[in-house]
Amino acid sequence: MAGLSVVGLGVDAVDLDRVRLALERTPTLVDRIYTPAERAYCEARRDPTERFAVRFAAKEAALKALGIGVFRVPLTDIEVMRADSGAPSLVLVGAAAALADDAGVAAWHLTLSHTAHTAVAVALALGG
Repeated sequence: MAGLSVVGLGVDAVDLDRVRLALERTPTLVDRIYTPAERAYCEARRDPTERFAVRFAAKEAALKALGIGVFRVPLTDIEVMRADSGAPSLVLVGAAAALADDAGVAAWHLTLSHTAHTAVAVALALGG
């Protein structure tokens, strides 16, 4: 992406057991945090916790890259997509997209990883 500069960088790590417990205690949390497409992708697994956790980490990492805190915008305004190749990407809509536009973000890079205990995401916001 020639000609683009770094607008922000965000990193977040999430404990899978905390996510599992939160989803068990508050099932409606899924609807407040994840888009229908994200829910469908995550729930296709017997234990969707890893996928939910890494997507939450990605949303927080994106907000950190924008220099704002979690829940400043609806988390459903930030969607983690997955290409056929498996590469993750971010799509922002609504208030999140407006904040990214105001910050001069033209593109995102996203990487996701998880172990049996922790999910990690790194979001890089690039501007022109």
